Amino acid sequence: MATNPLEAQAKQKYIIMSPRKLRRVVDTIRGKRVPEAYNMLRLMPYEAARVVLKKLIEATSNAQVKFGVEDPAQLVISRAFADEGPSYRRFKPRAQGRIYKREKPTSHLTVAVQVKEAK
Repeated sequence: MATNPLEAQAKQKYIIMSPRKLRRVVDTIRGKRVPEAYNMLRLMPYEAARVVLKKLIEATSNAQVKFGVEDPAQLVISRAFADEGPSYRRFKPRAQGRIYKREKPTSHLTVAVQVKEAK
């Protein structure tokens, strides 16, 4: 996948949260301007919103360092997605010597921001 030359991104791997929970948040902010997405994420009641908010702040900081963007309002979320990671397998002891397997899903999150041309 070719990336845009004016795009900065932030990734986090092995988040102990299902990708479905992250996608619910990521789908609402994709394509929005950074200040608007920031305000939306701050008001969402989901724990996944806190994780995505941290990555959005990190991607914005990366854009400021790479391209010298002073105003975050110039940035748009160009790509944001949550992929599935490996599952942690844990075993829970049950009655009469049995065990039940529990799987904890993990996710990989990527948030990319792009400099939007001024109109």
